[in-house]
Amino acid sequence: MFSIDVQCRVPIYEQIINQIERFIATGILKSNEQLPSVRQMAFDLGINPNTIQRAYTELERKGVIVSIVGKGSFVTDNIQSIIDKKRNEVVIRIKDDINILKNLGLSNKEIHAKIFKD
Repeated sequence: MFSIDVQCRVPIYEQIINQIERFIATGILKSNEQLPSVRQMAFDLGINPNTIQRAYTELERKGVIVSIVGKGSFVTDNIQSIIDKKRNEVVIRIKDDINILKNLGLSNKEIHAKIFKD
């Protein structure tokens, strides 16, 4: 399920955070679903457990997951806020890209035609 791109400039812990948030937003991970243990994920991905722990700690700080001592880490039951946040991030990236296209001389009509062309 999870994968790491060692060639990517994004730190591994951030790749894990992004994947978990994306999996929640797209419905692959559901509310209250248990995540793999730190050791299991580290073993599966062939990386240091501290890297996984760093990602899980950040996800917990952000309210994306909840960790229960002795039981593991679980997706929060408030996934709608995660979905909304991810949507907003994508919209912001799209707006930034549209502004770049406008700065390159394309009109709104030309941008629309290029994006939505069949």
